[in-house]
Amino acid sequence: MSDRFAVILAAGQGTRMRSDLYKVLHPVCGKPMVQHVVEQVRHAGLSEIVTIVGHGAEMVKDHLGDRSSYALQEEQLGTGHAVEQAENQLAGRDGITVVLCGDTPLLTAETITDLMDHHEKTSAKATILTAKADDPTGYGRILRDEKSGVVTRIVEHKDANDTERAVKEINTGTYCFDNKSLFKALKQVENNNVQGEYYLPDVIEILKEQGETISAWQTEDFTETIGVNDRVALSKAEQAMKRRINENWMRQGVTLLDPDNTYISSEAEIGRDTVLSPGVIITGRTKIGEKCTIGPHSELIDSTIGNSTHIKQSVVADSEVGNNVNIGPFAHIRPQSQISDEVKIGNFVEVKKSSMDKGSKASHLSYIGDAEVGTNVNLGCGSITVNYDGSSKHLTKIENDAFIGCNSNLIAPVTVGEGAYVAAGSTITDDVPGKALSIARARQTNKENFKKKSNQ
Repeated sequence: MSDRFAVILAAGQGTRMRSDLYKVLHPVCGKPMVQHVVEQVRHAGLSEIVTIVGHGAEMVKDHLGDRSSYALQEEQLGTGHAVEQAENQLAGRDGITVVLCGDTPLLTAETITDLMDHHEKTSAKATILTAKADDPTGYGRILRDEKSGVVTRIVEHKDANDTERAVKEINTGTYCFDNKSLFKALKQVENNNVQGEYYLPDVIEILKEQGETISAWQTEDFTETIGVNDRVALSKAEQAMKRRINENWMRQGVTLLDPDNTYISSEAEIGRDTVLSPGVIITGRTKIGEKCTIGPHSELIDSTIGNSTHIKQSVVADSEVGNNVNIGPFAHIRPQSQISDEVKIGNFVEVKKSSMDKGSKASHLSYIGDAEVGTNVNLGCGSITVNYDGSSKHLTKIENDAFIGCNSNLIAPVTVGEGAYVAAGSTITDDVPGKALSIARARQTNKENFKKKSNQ
């Protein structure tokens, strides 16, 4: 098999997006479009990837890193001119080059491989990736010889007659070339057109006029070839990618009760027999174990969730959650929290940058911030770790088997010792020794006949 290369066109600004964000960096299911393309090319096992950058070059490089090498197109003078910028990396090398657009996030490694295999099998100098569109309006049509099936030409929609417009096989804008022939033909491309640009499809015509074989390979899935030029197309790509991701996880043994209303990041991982309810949003590199239940309208962001954990209508962000944990409803686990096995975080509980060890409970209406909570600790309703003094955050330590009564304030920095009790309604400012009972509240005073006297 010949060496295989890829050139990814990612230099256009994308004015139709009407955005300050560089077009190919617009996300689809949480990942920039161009990153989807590069990752699929890498999965196809190509020898080298060259991404052509222009507007927003540094931002693209920051996202892709060393997944690709780069060539700069300082002036956007057309697709042919863009590919020519990869000359220093690729010209003169034997092999096959696939040219893809950085705004086609749905293209798969399998399709890229099939295209290149077909190109090699037919000994073509150029191969066009085509698809059959139900509505081909606006696309270039692929015209073939009726007997041999060989591609005779590509006709743009505006130039096609009625018969040609009835053809549903369209040019997707993805091509495969003999590498040496590509760069040799690019030298012959002219810009004598209305836009004054150098167009890559002209290479097809040049090679054809030289008597070279031009081939085409048709993908079965038109949606793979969607190019994103505006927000409408971005929405369509998002929906198609979401369906692909959700169907994959259902085939892997995950239950989605309402796939149309479940959002899963392209980078997430989910264990078998986990159930996702309607409205669940899973973003970033979230990992969910087996046999979990994620309740309606929960949001999990860049977090790790263990096995057999139940999360109801809650948010978990940048945190680690263990096995057999119960969270929610309406709980908020904020970044840098560590929730160990068999912990219960109940309704309207907020945990921030804290750890809770095995078996501890905060069943309702509590704030746990900048705290280290040991094993089998009970935090009663309304327990608060008062971590901020107006200028700095301070640590609260609650050791194993401690019991914090309802409506208690723990003024950090403070430690509640192992097995200690804090009476309900207390405001704790000093450390509590292990196994001690701490009561920090004013003695009750009853004023007899107060209402009658106050009305006089």
